[in-house]
Amino acid sequence: MIHLVLGGARSGKSRFAETQIARASLQGIYLATATAGDDEMSARIARHQRDRAEASCQWQLIEAPLDLASQLNALSGETRPVLIDCLTLWLTNHLMADPQKMAEARHELLTAVADFRGQLWLVSNEVGSGIVPLGELSRQFVDESGWLNQAIAAIADRVTLVVAGLPLALKGIAVNAEVGA
Repeated sequence: MIHLVLGGARSGKSRFAETQIARASLQGIYLATATAGDDEMSARIARHQRDRAEASCQWQLIEAPLDLASQLNALSGETRPVLIDCLTLWLTNHLMADPQKMAEARHELLTAVADFRGQLWLVSNEVGSGIVPLGELSRQFVDESGWLNQAIAAIADRVTLVVAGLPLALKGIAVNAEVGA
């Protein structure tokens, strides 16, 4: 089962995915893509770590800022749910490292997702609802994010949009609307 969870910044998408996994399993694997490039991002990462520590699900953390495809290939067949948080940070990491290799990285990830055997949850920002950015790299990010989200949604069994902490089923079976505080 592949479940894509989309939402804007601070929409509750990560909490929603974590809560749904915790309801179904006592253990999960957390593929984290964030890198602490500055103090503010370090604080965000620390907050996510505290939130996970307080959850009823025990998480095995794997940091995968760039190598999601190889991690997914290695975890395929895993009995514990796997959560990727988040695709847009992974995308940012690739664009900052080498934007010319983005198409190849996206293809490798999409292949790994399509081939994955097990329960896979992917969290991603929905960034295409705003204005068209002025800068070239920003426009490339919005474009790449939109293409990646569309491709994952086509593969996914379920797609949920989270807005203001409330989930809206876009594809597949509706899920419980209680996300938590």
